[in-house]
Amino acid sequence: MKQVLEFEKPLVKLRDEIDELKKKQVAKPNDKLAGQIADMEKRAHSLLMDIHSRLTPWQRVQISRHINRPFMLDYARLCCDDFVELHGDRHVGDDNAMPAGFATWGEHRVVLIGHQKGRDTKENLLRNFGSAHPEGYRKALRLMRMAEKFSLPIVSLIDTPGAFPGIGAEERNIAEAIAFNLREMMLLRTPVVAVVIGEGGSGGALGIGIADRVLMMENAYYSVISPEGCAAILWKHREHAPEAAQALKLSAQDLKRLGIIDGIIPEPAGGAHHDHAAAAAALKAAVSKALAELVPLGADQLLGRRYENFRKMGEVAH
Repeated sequence: MKQVLEFEKPLVKLRDEIDELKKKQVAKPNDKLAGQIADMEKRAHSLLMDIHSRLTPWQRVQISRHINRPFMLDYARLCCDDFVELHGDRHVGDDNAMPAGFATWGEHRVVLIGHQKGRDTKENLLRNFGSAHPEGYRKALRLMRMAEKFSLPIVSLIDTPGAFPGIGAEERNIAEAIAFNLREMMLLRTPVVAVVIGEGGSGGALGIGIADRVLMMENAYYSVISPEGCAAILWKHREHAPEAAQALKLSAQDLKRLGIIDGIIPEPAGGAHHDHAAAAAALKAAVSKALAELVPLGADQLLGRRYENFRKMGEVAH
């Protein structure tokens, strides 16, 4: 499925022209044409670097939602030697929007949890557009406690516009499920690494986001509310989403500067949707580095550091 973002259209047009010239070159080789193609490819690379060196927060939000961006299960396949998915919260049922299970991440055996979106209508209905139900958060916590029991670190991959706001989710107490996870994750006696790989929306993201190390992909966002939701409240119209994105300070770059996250994982030129393998390699290396630093720490030291990290958020210098 092809999705072209508005600010990428000049680049896509140039690449289409290059493809047409390449077809002519194959049909009738020509040194002059080959030189023209080489020049145009240099221009395309220069344009790509220029566009992505000055992305606005709103443009990064658009990239974070790109339909071809790697999702949680893509990273599980590319980063892990194996992934054995477990199902069910042992109370109500399973939630396909929140896959979870055991995996081998580099040198570490881990419990891997995350939000999963879909790329077409059928898959999005199965995955509920990446918006988890209460069962998803309770399943996640069940596996986190299993990780604690067996002294396994936890890797959490966040990619959701928010928890599901439907009547059924409210009836099954979605707010309590998320709040309970916040408390229990703060007390887990095993290392937790959370990575925002795409969208990090509101409590839906926080429900699996309390961690010893919080990282973000370069073009992900992490916010208490979506830019559209914020614009609808403050400006009474979603068309002001770009201004809202700027004001919310939701980009990885802003959040790192504010001390909300611990690190930014670089993406391949143009965004993760252009090169899944390169994005996965960067993610795997960053998480492996975090695990190598956290796993040797004792449980009491982990808890103390985790408390201090979250306690200092929002401090204002006098």
